[in-house]
Amino acid sequence: MNMRRISSLTSLLTFLITILTSVILYIVPHGRVAYWADWRLWGLTKEDWAGIHTNVGFLFLLALVVHVFYNWKAILLYLKTKSKSLRIVTPEFNVALLLTVICILGTYFGLPPFSTVLNISEGFKEAAIQKYGEPPYGHAELSSLKTFTKKTNLDLDKAMVLLATAGYKFDSAEMTLKEVAERHGISPQDLYKVMKSAERKNEIRMDAVTGKVLMPEEPVPGTGRLTLADLCSQYGINMKQVTRHLKEQGLEAEVSDTIKKIGEKNDLNPTDVYLK
Repeated sequence: MNMRRISSLTSLLTFLITILTSVILYIVPHGRVAYWADWRLWGLTKEDWAGIHTNVGFLFLLALVVHVFYNWKAILLYLKTKSKSLRIVTPEFNVALLLTVICILGTYFGLPPFSTVLNISEGFKEAAIQKYGEPPYGHAELSSLKTFTKKTNLDLDKAMVLLATAGYKFDSAEMTLKEVAERHGISPQDLYKVMKSAERKNEIRMDAVTGKVLMPEEPVPGTGRLTLADLCSQYGINMKQVTRHLKEQGLEAEVSDTIKKIGEKNDLNPTDVYLK
């Protein structure tokens, strides 16, 4: 067999597959949405596509190394001047280097058209949120039924009865939503819909002196979608004091930002931002 041909054809095939998986990962929903709604394309999950992309990418790089080895002489010709002397820094090399540097810096500083490419991808992901919805908190599917019901203000006993009545079997309250969902071939989101009617009524906490409504000790579902201004208005909190308090803790926050966005800016989940 001809290794030159094998490396060239492998490079071509893996290059094409890498393009395909790159496009799919470009439009795939955010992980929290994809895992919550059990998003699939052609029967494959986001994890499946990411795994294929990674391994095919490594095969592409390996085939490319072999391809370079067998075509080294031809590559050297690109680096030679008209006088046949070897020179790495040629006009062509400079142009290639400049294009690469522009791409990196343009992406880093968020300049168009590089920012546009990223914004289009984000547009697909935001559309997926509207279509599939998102979990009450990040990676909720990995929480046990016990933890999930506590965080989402559901009555655990009622939720378990609702699941059992709907035909969804589980071994114990320590099973995760993902494990129960996979057992029955549904999404964690579907389980939540079944349990949602077990929601406890929020106890309203009042200030004994002023009579004002106090913030719940734990965030209620949907808090992450509220802006900081809306949250402060809802509970009669001084907005300037809140922003000053967050700033003192080293958190970047604007009053127009949602709690979820503040978390993303500071590498925190919305619950952590709320509890700050």
